[in-house]
Amino acid sequence: MRSSKCLRLCSALFMLWFMAIATHAEEPVGSGTAFFVNSDGWAVTNAHVIRDCSRITTGDGSRISEVKLDVGNDLAAIRINAKSTTVIAIRPSGARLGEDIAAFGYPLASVLSSSVKITTGNVNSLMGLGDDTRYLQISTPIQPGNSGGPIVDRKGALLGVTTATLRPEAGGGALPQNVNFAIRATLLQTFLESRSIEFEVASTASVELTTADLAERLQPAILQIVCYGGGTGQKGSESTTSTTVPLPEPYRASRKFSTLDGHDVVGFDYATLRNVGLQQCKQACVDDSRCSAITYNKRERFCFLKDDAKLLVQNADAYAMVVDELSAEMKLSTFVIGSGKDIPGSDYRRLKTDFITCYLECEIDNLCRAFSYVRKKRECWLKNRVGPVSLKHGVDSGIK
Repeated sequence: MRSSKCLRLCSALFMLWFMAIATHAEEPVGSGTAFFVNSDGWAVTNAHVIRDCSRITTGDGSRISEVKLDVGNDLAAIRINAKSTTVIAIRPSGARLGEDIAAFGYPLASVLSSSVKITTGNVNSLMGLGDDTRYLQISTPIQPGNSGGPIVDRKGALLGVTTATLRPEAGGGALPQNVNFAIRATLLQTFLESRSIEFEVASTASVELTTADLAERLQPAILQIVCYGGGTGQKGSESTTSTTVPLPEPYRASRKFSTLDGHDVVGFDYATLRNVGLQQCKQACVDDSRCSAITYNKRERFCFLKDDAKLLVQNADAYAMVVDELSAEMKLSTFVIGSGKDIPGSDYRRLKTDFITCYLECEIDNLCRAFSYVRKKRECWLKNRVGPVSLKHGVDSGIK
């Protein structure tokens, strides 16, 4: 009888011990913020929010099924087993100095309420520490747990992703106030395109909103991210670069590039940035280790990031940049390429293909003297003679 009672008591104590261990193992070690960028469940946060976690969930317990990281630029895309009809669209144009902005996030979730918070401020600088052009300096108050949250303009369009705040000891005796940093949305756009993740581009026709209207519209797109079982995390700590992650270091290029105005690089385009400046285009390539070359279309303000480079062709509307390792192997074509230009008539062959294949088909065909390529329809028209050139939006032409 006594042995039976002892057995039951020991079993009960073992179960209590096992439950305590299991409960402790599942305690969160950190938290941050994320936001939906498409209706297929993809959201964005900082890499430092999730990279040391053994398991990740949202604040409401939804699971994460897929993760894509860019640790160098502190970006992460996560696919959540819960979809949202509200997403935050990326603004095609960059931030302006002094522009009014709003920051969303879940700061100090272990202390404050579990609801999303909004703060307002301005863009204080168009560069980060050490003139790092990947970052914006912002005055919106940032606390632990804000990391990975969206920075939006007064229309609700994305300008950046909250990533860092200046430590008090960095002030050299003076206490820094509201010196915070966000990753530019243009860099996020490159990251998403290189990982084949769709996103929405904000309309320029949108109207400005009050802070209350911004909060009401965007709140459904913003999530709390909870990190479990991280190898280096501290129990109950919210993710923030001011307490657990070093501040971003100023970028120093480890690769050298050669540039050539008035030329176009023929190579594989893995990402396209729209309505950006030349410096933004060049910096996007420098920041992305996959990028080997760019073509920047000066007329259309398009930036084409390429992971290889085979040929240079003349194009007055283009600017080319190629990593030095490939520039010595580049061949210069005798073709003259024109953007927004058409050569009507003299068509002898029509292809449904991309621009590079269209160019190569004309290059190897002795009958071909010129071509026109219609971007939207992906139509290539090979021509056996060169006629008059006319301006036409959305059409690129090449002449031998």
